[in-house]
Formats: sequence, C-alpha cells, structure tokens
Amino acid sequence: MTTTLLLARHGQTVWHAENRYAGISDIALTDTGRAQAEALGRWAAAHPVDAIWTSPLSRAVATAEPACRALGLTPRREPGLAECDFGVVEGRTLAEFEAEEPERAAAFRADPVANPFPGAEDPAAAAARGADALRRIAAAHSGGRVLVVAHNTLLRLVLCTLLSIPAREYRRVLPRLRNAAISELRVNRDGSAALLSLNVPCEPDMP
Repeated sequence: MTTTLLLARHGQTVWHAENRYAGISDIALTDTGRAQAEALGRWAAAHPVDAIWTSPLSRAVATAEPACRALGLTPRREPGLAECDFGVVEGRTLAEFEAEEPERAAAFRADPVANPFPGAEDPAAAAARGADALRRIAAAHSGGRVLVVAHNTLLRLVLCTLLSIPAREYRRVLPRLRNAAISELRVNRDGSAALLSLNVPCEPDMP
C-alpha cells in the first residue's frame, strides 16, 4: 500500500527574502511568510490530510499551524526533518562567502555534497536522516495522505535520495522549492518513491 506525502517548504523568512542561508538558525516568518502559511491552511481545508508533520524549527511549525487549525490536527515534530546546518554560511549569502573564499565557493558549486561549507553538516548524512524520516512517516500512515512541512535544501537532498538521483545534483536538478508550494510524493511499502508533482502553488496568486 502506498502513502501520499504532500511536501511543503516553510513560508518566507527575513533571511530567505535576502537569499541568506538560515539552516538551523531559528528565524521567524515575514508577513509574506505568514500569508503563505495561511494559503497553505486554505489548501489543506480543501485537500484534507490524515496527519501533519513538521521540522522542529519554528518557521516550519508556524507554517503548518493554519493547516492544523483548519483540520483540527496537532502537528507532529520530527527532528529528522530539520534543515541542514550550513556552518560558517549561516546568516550569509553564497555571494558573501564567495567574496571571502572564492576557491571553496567554486568547489561547493561544483559538488555541494563532496565540498560542503566549512563547519556544515555532511549533506549525505542530512539526506539519509531526512529520507529515513519520510519513510517512517509514510509507514506510520500507510495508505493515507500526510502534509510534511520542512526546508528547501533538506527536501531537495531527500527527493534526490528517494528518486535515485545523485545527491550532488540537487542544486541543478531542483534549483529551489517555492515557499509553501506542494510537491506530491508517493512512497511505497518497500520505501521506494515516485514524484507526482513539484512546486505546485497552493493558490494561483500566492506570493
């Protein structure tokens, strides 16, 4: 029996508006981010799910809150869904890092898994923990529909892992996940997966 996971990136934060890496830093949503969360809540009301799981970081929990309210569900927090730790680049842009460390930035662009930022979490380990988390969630709700609110880099790494795409290609194959947009993933009993849709806005005019 298959489980449908509806994956959503959290709403916009101040750092994301400036294209800064947030990682494990607990950054609040902007007004736009809160509007995106409300749009996700309206989407959930029209497309009910059996459960809602989130990253433990507050920006993901806050994004899931309107959907939980609409459906009368309590969000379940999964540590394995937390964003990657970006080390020295937390709170900075890639351009800022590149200005100081051009060779390391070039190595990251060439292969972000083999050459993560200094002090960052191993991307391969992050991909594995995220994939394990999604497989556990799918197994806990076999045959159901589950909304999962997490993060841009973590979800892209996990999608590559589950779809047998080399993780080093995540930035090229999946340039970005839009805030609060839905990607539909079908997870089979054996843990294999199929991507049914990607980056579908909750509402046509969603910011």
